[in-house]
Amino acid sequence: MTPTRRRVDVDLEELDRVLDGARESPLSEADCEKVKTALHALAAMFVRPRSTEKTNAVLPKSEAPGENAGPQPDESLTPPAKGHGRNGAEAFSGAQKIDIQHQNLKHGDRCPDCGQGNVYGQKEPKMLVRVVGQAPLAATVYSLERLRCGACGQVFTAQEPEGVGPEKYDETATAMVAQLKYGSGVPFNRLEQLEAHLGIPLPATTQWEMVEEGAELIKAARDELIRQAAQDEVLHNDDTGMKVLKMNREPGDKRTGTFTSGIVSTKGQRKIALYFTGRQHAGENLADVLRQRASELGPPIQMCDALSWNTSKLSEGVEVMIAHCLAHGRRQIVDVAENFPAECRYVLEQLGEVYRIDAMARNTGLSPQERLRFHQEHSQPIMDRLHKWLEAQLAEHQTEPNSGLGQAIRYLLRHWQPLTLFLRQAGAPLDNTLVERSLKRAVLHRKNSLFYRTLNGAQVGDLFMSLIHTCQLCGVNSFEYLTELLRHRRELAAHPALWMPWNYRDQLPPADV
Repeated sequence: MTPTRRRVDVDLEELDRVLDGARESPLSEADCEKVKTALHALAAMFVRPRSTEKTNAVLPKSEAPGENAGPQPDESLTPPAKGHGRNGAEAFSGAQKIDIQHQNLKHGDRCPDCGQGNVYGQKEPKMLVRVVGQAPLAATVYSLERLRCGACGQVFTAQEPEGVGPEKYDETATAMVAQLKYGSGVPFNRLEQLEAHLGIPLPATTQWEMVEEGAELIKAARDELIRQAAQDEVLHNDDTGMKVLKMNREPGDKRTGTFTSGIVSTKGQRKIALYFTGRQHAGENLADVLRQRASELGPPIQMCDALSWNTSKLSEGVEVMIAHCLAHGRRQIVDVAENFPAECRYVLEQLGEVYRIDAMARNTGLSPQERLRFHQEHSQPIMDRLHKWLEAQLAEHQTEPNSGLGQAIRYLLRHWQPLTLFLRQAGAPLDNTLVERSLKRAVLHRKNSLFYRTLNGAQVGDLFMSLIHTCQLCGVNSFEYLTELLRHRRELAAHPALWMPWNYRDQLPPADV
């Protein structure tokens, strides 16, 4: 391992003096240490931080093929790589669609060029896409004419246009503020400044009042998401730090930190994202969610890393099957790869084969049971071989147990059973990247807004983040979804299960779909 260098205070004038003196006599031990420290510090400044943990980026590329490689991918099953060209018209799913008929011809008319044949409509029309700019929130000022009787003084005011309600801010305005704040990380103050430059005053306090009121109106949708997530097959959980400025703590509470926990549940292709901010860790929040699980259902799979606070004592009668994140175990190896390149290469290549096999199962659309058999056939030998190799490294004293590699190996061996649940249980995922990606939404909020002022503000943010990110996981336009929830809040309160991101359009009138 590279030794940690002792801190030495030195300035440029002193370095110049040392180097000038080196022309006449050898450097003293103290001066040599100063020069070495300065050079190492300079070299460290030019080292690019690693942005990926892929094996080829962590270690030099190996020319030797891996032994006992798993099944080779079928090129016919591998989808072609996505290009980087211009987006086609079908990519603009949120655009307004306008059909334009030919100005002079219609289906069946005589051809104006040859005069002999008839023209017929083509299956695919020519598509034109035109993109225009506009403010995130626009305003319309209605000037209603007023007339006053000269005799009696009665004032007559023009009727407002149809569809213009009494509220200054309609449902689309609330949905857009929530989308920008909790979906895109735009702080209230920043949006206030932008709208002011565009001539639309929108104070930050007004924005908060809009989303606070909107959250109360559509709270039933978030509560239904929690209820349905509790019934799902797999639940991923993890948390990240989050600051809440004003939060009352119960007497005797020794916890000083606050967190945002992310929970992503899956059932088939459907995914639900939930966020909870407060003193509780991810395991405690997951336990609260599972209290709503139906008693007749079997234990779900809980995917998390090996930190103790990601698992928590569950309610009586509630059980889970723990699966630990294989990517976290792999990361232990990546962190020491520079010091143990040969050993780490072997581990990373073996795990890489397992991930490639899982990608093949995913791309071919295997069912959970078929995927389990596929892994048992192809991944089980790889993992068994890796397990024996890891044990031999410590048992045969090939690796120092207290070294960086030894600690990484002990981590893998200590958690081997939950790390390999995917070899024994249908539907068990390999890693926890699904919830780690979802937590980036909370990290984006923390990066831009820095904190929540109160716990109530955090709960409003959790609600909108849950709805917005669930929409994105389901491929649904989250702005349109929030707008329709606000417009149909009474129907939502009566039947929240009918207003989920994947089925709410079935409740809309045909003209609105």
